Amino acid sequence: MTSQPQAPDLGAIKERQQKAWSSGDYGKVGVTLVIMAENLCEAADLHSGQQVLDVATGNGNAALAAARRFCDVTGIDYVPMLLEEGRERAEAEGLQVDFREGDAENLSFTDASFDVVLSTLGVMFAPNQDRVASELLRVCRPGGGIYLANWMPDGFIGHFFRTIGKHVPPPPLPNSPFRWGTEEGIRELLGDGVAELKAERRSFAFRHRSAQHFVDYFKRFYGPSLKAFEALDAEGKEDLERDIIELIGRFNTSGDETAVVPSDYLEVVAVRS
Repeated sequence: MTSQPQAPDLGAIKERQQKAWSSGDYGKVGVTLVIMAENLCEAADLHSGQQVLDVATGNGNAALAAARRFCDVTGIDYVPMLLEEGRERAEAEGLQVDFREGDAENLSFTDASFDVVLSTLGVMFAPNQDRVASELLRVCRPGGGIYLANWMPDGFIGHFFRTIGKHVPPPPLPNSPFRWGTEEGIRELLGDGVAELKAERRSFAFRHRSAQHFVDYFKRFYGPSLKAFEALDAEGKEDLERDIIELIGRFNTSGDETAVVPSDYLEVVAVRS
């Protein structure tokens, strides 16, 4: 008899991911991505007073962008340190955001609680993709909007994760996080829950002093790469660093010693059925 392959333990994978995102300080990377959240809120055409939920808010980029437009905003994440950074940012700007600890796969809100549901580079990493998609749809009122920004698999960050995966294999997920970064994947996930869906390819450029500066910054602050380097011996660390620097060289458009690295993402605009 041949044994059936064992289904991955999504709970254990989520716990491992939470530890990774809690390591380093993703907020130091997150603040460089503010323009993505601002552009997403413009694509959403937010109106003041709307009830907005930012899922997997991190240190609050999209939540704060919505609050700047005088929406009533809640941001949830499962990393307490990042939520505290979000609160500090809101206080510094005099903005009102209700930051709460929460799980994208089990949102603690009643059905149709929000006019708008946002996520920038957040929900795409949750292990149980179908469950997350169901929750986004459930808490959004009919006629409301779901707006997402997700890294694309053929963009720089997609290649970045594949480069890491060659050295430190990722957990055996049923689907790649980058499924969220394709129009086909988004249509599969949201399905009949949306009446309209538009997916547009956009680009964000990482800007660093050099390729080495990018590596050093991500090795220190970005949980997935920090954990990957920690898992390797000295030779393995050198090999991974070399491969990332080579990857940056392929994408770098600066024309000088600095690093300007475009990374494409999918901006999703969907109307709840």
